[in-house]
Amino acid sequence: MSISPALDTAGAGPRARPAPPAPRPAGRTGRAAAGLAPAGVALALGLWGIRRENSMWRDESTTYQVAHRSVGEIGHLLGNADVAHGLYYLLMHAVFALWDGGLLALRLPSVLAMAATAAGVGLLGHRLAGPRAGLAAGLVFPLFPAVQRYAPEGRSYALVCAAVVVATHLLLSAVVRPRKRTWAGYAAVASLACLLHEFAILAVAAHGVALYRARVGARPGWAWAQAASVVAVVLAPLVIVSQQQAALVGWIAAPGPPELLGFGALALTGLVCARGPLPARGPVPLRDLALALPILPPAALMAVSYLHPLYVDRYVLYAYVGLALLIGARLDALSRTVAVPRALAGGLAVAAVAALLPYSLQLRTPQSRLDDTLAAARAVRELGRPGDGVLFLPARRREPIMSSPEDFRGLRELALARHAIPSGTLHGIELPAPRIRARMLTAGRIVTVNDPPGQPLDDTPQERVKREVLAEHFHRCAVRDVTGMRIVLYGRAGRC
Repeated sequence: MSISPALDTAGAGPRARPAPPAPRPAGRTGRAAAGLAPAGVALALGLWGIRRENSMWRDESTTYQVAHRSVGEIGHLLGNADVAHGLYYLLMHAVFALWDGGLLALRLPSVLAMAATAAGVGLLGHRLAGPRAGLAAGLVFPLFPAVQRYAPEGRSYALVCAAVVVATHLLLSAVVRPRKRTWAGYAAVASLACLLHEFAILAVAAHGVALYRARVGARPGWAWAQAASVVAVVLAPLVIVSQQQAALVGWIAAPGPPELLGFGALALTGLVCARGPLPARGPVPLRDLALALPILPPAALMAVSYLHPLYVDRYVLYAYVGLALLIGARLDALSRTVAVPRALAGGLAVAAVAALLPYSLQLRTPQSRLDDTLAAARAVRELGRPGDGVLFLPARRREPIMSSPEDFRGLRELALARHAIPSGTLHGIELPAPRIRARMLTAGRIVTVNDPPGQPLDDTPQERVKREVLAEHFHRCAVRDVTGMRIVLYGRAGRC
C-alpha cells in the first residue's frame, strides 16, 4: 500500500507544511533600494580612477601636507592661515594617523561621504515623493559632473554634502515629531557642516525658506530659528578669524560668464523640473525644499560676490542635492503619465550615461585639475642634481616640495628663511630680496618651479629679484612642462 506524501513514515499524522515566508513590507524594501543602490553607484564612480594616474593638485597637496603636521602644528597654522578648513584638516590628520595610505587615504573619506550623500538623497526622495522618485533621485545625484569631480577629491566638499543631507533628514523628522533632541541633533549636524565649510550656513537658510513656504506653522518655524541661531553662534568665531585671513581667497574674481552660465543652467533645470504637479508626501513639500537648495545658496553667494568675490561652485556643491530630488520626482511623474516601454527607458538611461562618459573619463586624468604637484616634483628630480639650487616663482608654488620632499633631496632652497611648519604658514617665509640675490649668485645651477606661461607675475621685491638675477646671470638649460606648472633648469655659462 502506498503511503501518502502528506503522512510521515510512522503514520503519526500529516506532516506540517513549511509556512511560506512572510512578505517583506513594500515600504521597507523600497526604502532599502532607494538608499543602497545610489550608494553603490556613487561608491563605484568614486573609486573609479581614484588615484588619478598618481597626480595631486595644489589644494589636495595642501590637505596632504597640513594633515601630516601634528595637532599643535595644525593649531599654529590655523592662527595664521586656512582656519576655514581647520576641522577638515584635523579629521584628515586622524585618518593619516590611523592609515597613512597616500592618495587613497587622502581621497577615500570623500568617496565614502559622497556615497553616503547619494544614499541620503535617495532616502529623502523616498520620504518626500515615494520609492521610485527616491531611487531615481539617488541614482541621478552621483552622475552629475560636479559630483563626480569632487567625490574623489582630498577636500571637504563631499563631507559638507553628507552633513547637509543628514541635517535635512533631521529637519523633516523634527517637523513631523517636534522633540528637543531632534532639533538639537539638527543644530549639531548643521553646525558640523558649517565648521567643515562656512558657506554651508546658506543650506540652513534654505531650510528656513522651505519651512516658510510650506507654512508649517509657528512652532516649527520658531524651533528652526532657535536651531539656526545656535548654528550662527557656533560659526561666528570661525567667521571672525577667517575674515582676518581673507587675503587667502584673493584669487577669486567676481562672477563672470562661465559662473553665470553654470548657475543659470542649474536654476533653470530646477525650475523646469518643478513645473507641474509633484508628490507632496512629507511635512515639507518636495517642491519647496528641493527648489530652495539649488537656487538660494548659489544665488546668495553670487550676489555677495559682486561686492566681495567669494563665489566658487564647489563651495555650494550641496545645491545638487535639491536638483537631484527635483529630477527624480519629475522622472517618476513622467513614468506615470507617459507610456514608455521598459526597453526604451533603459536605452535612454544608457544613452544619458554614454553622453557623460567622455567627461567622466577626462575627470580621472591629471589634466582635469589646475595643476599636478607630483608631476612637478618628478620633473625637478629629473632635471636637478645634488648641490643645485631650487627656487619657486612665485613662492606659493612650493606645494611640490611640501608634498614630495624626497624628489628635492640634495637641492638647496635659495630663498627660504623659515620653513612652513615652524613658521605656522602654508608655504614658509622667504628671505629679503638682497639675501635672495646673494644666495642665488653662489649657485652654478638653479631649478625653478614656475606658473605656466601667461600667468600674471607677482610684483614683490623677492619675486622681482629672482627674475632679475636669472635673466642677468643665468642661461636657460632645459624646460619641462607639466600640468599647470613649468619646471626650468638655469645654469651659468658652461654649467648646463
